[in-house]
Amino acid sequence: MTKPLANALAGLAALAVAMGVGRFAFTPIMPMMLRDAGLTLASGAWLASANYLGYLLGALSAMAWRVRPELAIRGGLLAIGLVTAAMGASLPIAAWLLLRLVAGIASAWVLISVSAWSLEALARFQRPVLGSVVFAGVGVGIAAAGLLCVGLNLFDQGSTTAWYALGAAALAVTVLIWPIFKSHAAPVANAAQDDAGNFHWNGEAKRLVFCYGVFGFGYIIPATFLPVMARNALPGLAAFDCSWPLFGLAAALSTLAVAPLARHMSNRRMWILSQCTMASGMLLAALRPQLSSILIAALCVGGTFMVITLLAMQEARHLAGRHAARLIAAMTAAFAIGQIIGPLTVRAAAGAASFSGGLTIAAILLIGSTLALRKPKSNS
Repeated sequence: MTKPLANALAGLAALAVAMGVGRFAFTPIMPMMLRDAGLTLASGAWLASANYLGYLLGALSAMAWRVRPELAIRGGLLAIGLVTAAMGASLPIAAWLLLRLVAGIASAWVLISVSAWSLEALARFQRPVLGSVVFAGVGVGIAAAGLLCVGLNLFDQGSTTAWYALGAAALAVTVLIWPIFKSHAAPVANAAQDDAGNFHWNGEAKRLVFCYGVFGFGYIIPATFLPVMARNALPGLAAFDCSWPLFGLAAALSTLAVAPLARHMSNRRMWILSQCTMASGMLLAALRPQLSSILIAALCVGGTFMVITLLAMQEARHLAGRHAARLIAAMTAAFAIGQIIGPLTVRAAAGAASFSGGLTIAAILLIGSTLALRKPKSNS
């Protein structure tokens, strides 16, 4: 295996653990915990928010602390595996909140560090598809976690087994890719390197931060609650079995399509089209909360959210160069703030029985933010 491909696959695996497990494992497990762990929908929202808060704290700390990307990736992956396995223990809700908080912090560190490490390490090979391979890891992780839960449900296993299995898988992957992220392996700038002060926070950088924050708000509502919506539309596990793995598969495949599409359109245009597609699916699910509409929404959101993430990271790299990690950290912090506000908006606008109000608000904001994306000329 060539070194560029090995680096890309290591980045894929790291993001699969960081996001598929550390960030989103709770989504396919939440219906199981509602059934067998005495979890309520309100408590589930608090657990989701704790993870989002951790993601924000992780992004803010990545802006302030100087840590080599390789060390941050290793430490973050190890932490995710341990706290995920610990979620399987019978603990008070306060302990679960703490574990999800730590998982969020570690996930942010890994995402920021892998993004900076891979974009820099792979840029010299002039093979854009390798960057797509790295970011396909998020969808791969989501799909794998969802399919694992499907299998456990078929064998009447509960949420405890799911947490233990995902924790063990995360640790196994961490051990496998550990040697790739050597301390001297990647000559990239981290979020708080000595020369970070040379980065200028111009209007374009602020625009990226704002738009990425709106994106975080817009996508988190369907990403968190689509499985619950599917179960409401069709009681039983069949709907859940379809929705979340489908979401992850769409995310992985769509990310791989970015490189060939980039030959025909700019990053900005793809970003705008992706957000409009996402918003359309959400509006469909809001107006027609039926299983078919919910599955279409899963495809629209799953098929665009990692495309937008990849495009946003590439835009940050084009704009900030070697200082990209600092801009990526700021964008991730804005994204995390949007994610924290999102579930609270669902509860305020729609209540516990319906998510249509929150979906509609998020879709309108996503469409509105495309106006800000249209103003500057493409940097791609």
